[in-house]
Amino acid sequence: MPVTHSDVQQVGELVRRHYEHFDRLLAEIRRVIVGQEQLLKKMLVGLLADGHILLEGVPGLAKTTAVACLARAIRTKFQRIQFTPDLLPADIVGTQVFQPRDGTFVVRKGPIFANLVLADEINRAPAKVQSALLEAMQERQVTIGDQTFPLDTPFLVMATQNPIEQEGTYPLPEAQVDRFMLKLLVDYPSRAEERQILDRMAPQRGIPQVSEVIGPNEVMEARLVLDEIYVDDRVKDYIVTLVHATRAPREFDLAIADWIEYGASPRASIYLTRGARAMAFLGGRGYVTPQDVKDIAPDILRHRVIVSYEAEAEEKTSDDVVRHVLDHVPVP
Repeated sequence: MPVTHSDVQQVGELVRRHYEHFDRLLAEIRRVIVGQEQLLKKMLVGLLADGHILLEGVPGLAKTTAVACLARAIRTKFQRIQFTPDLLPADIVGTQVFQPRDGTFVVRKGPIFANLVLADEINRAPAKVQSALLEAMQERQVTIGDQTFPLDTPFLVMATQNPIEQEGTYPLPEAQVDRFMLKLLVDYPSRAEERQILDRMAPQRGIPQVSEVIGPNEVMEARLVLDEIYVDDRVKDYIVTLVHATRAPREFDLAIADWIEYGASPRASIYLTRGARAMAFLGGRGYVTPQDVKDIAPDILRHRVIVSYEAEAEEKTSDDVVRHVLDHVPVP
């Protein structure tokens, strides 16, 4: 059944009603976080689209603070896990504890059993520990011994990592990185923003505290509204074309074939559609535009495009590849 203009208008009105909750959420987070508007907006995209988020940046850019503020502004269970080189998988998912009194084992659940989980400095721990998150992130369940436990809804992992060139870091395995819907790069604040940070974080005033402004019900209702947002067939074709261009650039006459070792997986197409819908939601619209796709594409594709040795020799990154694709693939 074709979608009419009236249908899209009704969805738009529904979107605007539910967006009010997230507008309050943003305002509350801005009481603590100065600037970083794109970071805050993309974090809401992950929350709305039910996609895990990876934040990368040098220490001191408020990555952990931003995630913690988002979690504390939602009335739900929040856990923070500090990743260190001596962390064990059982420290994350939990373990079985022997009870000598009756000779039985009792499951003690780990901090992964929460709605919002902050995996802080995730690449400080070795691959075995990082991989402990795989089942939880993908299957939304955890296996301890011979028992499997479903995780509560909503469930969202927000991880921070330092650039991999830094001392004492371990690159995340490709399978682990692909579980994250978004990889957000956190940059330095501007001069004016840094001055504002200096004034706001003065010791005698104390750091502003975040209040709970929405609950999990508002998040789940907004996700249902997200499914109603209209995506035109031409926009869907544009999404598939963008992803396919990272795998077969020669088919689109893109001069970057030598830069790409592996292109993006079909998971990228799914996340691009969800992310574009979330961008439309945050724009107060009941329909997706190609610009919504272009705005979220770098954050979804940068960690799914693996560059070749030739690209590294020319100092080209996956961001350069994605930018080239977005600049040269025709927009509907």
